[in-house]
Amino acid sequence: MKAILAIALLALAATVQAAHAQDAAAGERVFKKCLPCHAVGPGAKNKVGPELNGLDGRHSGSAVGYSYSAANKNSGIVWKEETFEAYIKDPRSKIPGTKMIFPGIKKEKDIDNLWAYLKQFGPDGSKK
Repeated sequence: MKAILAIALLALAATVQAAHAQDAAAGERVFKKCLPCHAVGPGAKNKVGPELNGLDGRHSGSAVGYSYSAANKNSGIVWKEETFEAYIKDPRSKIPGTKMIFPGIKKEKDIDNLWAYLKQFGPDGSKK
């Protein structure tokens, strides 16, 4: 009985992990929706929106040289997977008063893949 339970738990764990598997290459394709306003990677500069290098662990409103809304600067958000997921689905709901005008990305898989793509870039734009 214990062996069956152990096998079932392992199968469940594998299923959950597969459901949240991230694909940075697919995320790069999703990032094309972001390109008109954001840049990431070596030499990335602020555009209409801030550059996104070093996003994982960065405080909201802290990209050097970008003029953020007070709402964004004062949100207290530290970008991690969970906060990014909630934000990118509906930016104005997560940070009321943000100047980011974007309808959001709704598909969980696209969000997971986009995060996998973004989190690979360190503060200097090089891949970790």
